[in-house]
Amino acid sequence: MEPLTPAAASPDPSTTFLITERLRLRPLNPDDIEAVYAACQDPDVQRWTTIPSPYERQHAEHFIERFVPEMWRAGSNFVFGVEPVGGGPLLASLNAHNQTGVWEVGYWTVKEHRGRGYTTEALRALTRWMFTELGADRVEWRAEVGNEGSRAVALKAGFVLEGTLRGALLTRGTTRDTWIGALLPSDLGLPSRHPYLPPRP
Repeated sequence: MEPLTPAAASPDPSTTFLITERLRLRPLNPDDIEAVYAACQDPDVQRWTTIPSPYERQHAEHFIERFVPEMWRAGSNFVFGVEPVGGGPLLASLNAHNQTGVWEVGYWTVKEHRGRGYTTEALRALTRWMFTELGADRVEWRAEVGNEGSRAVALKAGFVLEGTLRGALLTRGTTRDTWIGALLPSDLGLPSRHPYLPPRP
């Protein structure tokens, strides 16, 4: 297989859409403010993510109107909304971010739409895009220890759980232990930009 070559320029949010069998991933836009605000009232979303708590409408406005477009322009955080492929309500939000030199994913699912495999399906599409379009050599998933929902999605999407990082997550003034997992291009049957030499048994 030929090694992957990342896109020369940062993806254009006006033309970037990922389509799966059931879903359409597209950049969040101002039409999503009310849906994001409503979804982030869920105590589980506030508990397991780093969003503000309590979460006010102004937080959704700032996130979607300023943070999302600025990060797309910077090429450091690509935030997607997930909806049914034929149109419909916001089902989840996922992001691919790289602010430390390592590509990571993050996600949450609207409470009413959990348990149907939507986020797993979307995450598979997102990670493939990260390898083929962004040139990622490795994609990491991290979640606070105890976040079983996020862990289940990551494992179903193919991530390999690699261990626990002590005190690696700073949230609301305290450090928390974090699970870490990763996905390599070869896990999806894709070539890598660099040869991978695992240790001999």
